[in-house]
Amino acid sequence: VAADRIFGILDTTEMIPNKGTLKKDTFEGAIEFKNVFFSYDGEHDVIKGLSLKVNPGETMAIVGSTGSGKSTIINILNRFYDIREGHVCIDGVDINKYELYAFREHIAMVLQDVFLFSGTVIENITLRNTGISREQVIEASKTIGAHPFIESLPGAYDFKVAERGANLSMGQRQLISFVRALVFDPDILILDEATSSIDSETEAIIQSAIETLIKKRTSIIIAHRLSTIRNADNILVLDHGERMEFGPHDELLKTENGLYQKLYQIQFEHSGAGVQI
Repeated sequence: VAADRIFGILDTTEMIPNKGTLKKDTFEGAIEFKNVFFSYDGEHDVIKGLSLKVNPGETMAIVGSTGSGKSTIINILNRFYDIREGHVCIDGVDINKYELYAFREHIAMVLQDVFLFSGTVIENITLRNTGISREQVIEASKTIGAHPFIESLPGAYDFKVAERGANLSMGQRQLISFVRALVFDPDILILDEATSSIDSETEAIIQSAIETLIKKRTSIIIAHRLSTIRNADNILVLDHGERMEFGPHDELLKTENGLYQKLYQIQFEHSGAGVQI
């Protein structure tokens, strides 16, 4: 649902005022939410007084139950919607002051519902951007760990992908989206980890790919894998749009009767697997 909402908004971007003029070649990647309130319908706030800081190069994992506001934070950070109250800043500047399209060029999103279209593998990676060479794509694929599977396809990088990637597995679609993100080299990465079960070999490749992607760039992850959560610099725990807890994994686990501690025990200790948190 969250991905459908995002892609729907991509077609109606003109609804967002683009009055900003500031353009930057690169972002350092400092993110700050200052007492942010947001409502989809103008009446019921789904983000309530949220404040947080993410330093350049850090990874922040977001956890919370369904409807807690995780996807909404992604929407706000990309300016798919404007907030009702407060400020969202990148590198100390309110995001409304940036020229909208130049601003979004610095951010890459990898969503659970991977966006693939009818075209070749290389077209799906470059989005037909002629400034990205075949050599760059292959290098990025090798870095991510996707090169062997792509080479095994009939036609390799020229393999014809069906609409929505229907002729690829879930894991293969995810790996292509990771290569796409890496080849565009964003300053800020937003990742909504997939919860779908995949084979253990692909899972290991994907986990390694995530670690490669988040290295040396600010990353916001709606996290479902325990390894991702543990390795995050900070974890934002949301409940009904409110910040309940914020800090690293080990620190939050020590919070007596804390929400994160409760989620952790329910989802991981009892199941022994990285199911959704």
